[in-house]
Amino acid sequence: MEAKTLGIATPRKPVLSVSARKIKDNAADWHNLILKWECLSDAGFTTASSIANLKISLLSKDKIELENNRPASNENDEKTYPEYDTELETLCEELQATLDGLSKIQVKMEKLSSTTKGICELENYHYGEESKQPPLFHTWPTTHFYEVSCQLSNMYRKELLLKRTVGAELAHAVDRNLILSYLSMWLHQPYIESDSKLHLESMLLETGHRPL
Repeated sequence: MEAKTLGIATPRKPVLSVSARKIKDNAADWHNLILKWECLSDAGFTTASSIANLKISLLSKDKIELENNRPASNENDEKTYPEYDTELETLCEELQATLDGLSKIQVKMEKLSSTTKGICELENYHYGEESKQPPLFHTWPTTHFYEVSCQLSNMYRKELLLKRTVGAELAHAVDRNLILSYLSMWLHQPYIESDSKLHLESMLLETGHRPL
């Protein structure tokens, strides 16, 4: 008789349920969308800085003319600074393109929250009370994924509204301090709270994207 070779059994990874697999995919999508947001936001800040510098330069020129008793005529602004007007228009178009990109990302974030809500409803249908539902991964109840998604989504929705305001007002501001304030608002993203990264990392850890 031929000797049978005994193979070493390799532990198989547990097969994720449909809900768990979707939640895990959503966590990865959150990570990718936030990375794309940060990249676009940085690009937008570069453009906004160029707009701010151009506006401050124009204000300085007007101030010099006033000091030399040659007040700048509003009627002749386009004739006096045509190269500035063209550059400013181009930069504003670039900033609007960035805002359009951020808007698309935020819409996708909203959809992730909506999808997670649907998963919670599905789990409730199958198991009834939340206390009877087994965790999909380690410790988080399914509803916590939805709560975290909503918190993140609300942060970025408010931040997008702020950035839209900055984009609309920056090119029309006529005060240096106001211009710099708008620029600071874009850079520091006040509506994206400091614990947003903790929320994201905790979700990645819970779903297995980060090692325990």
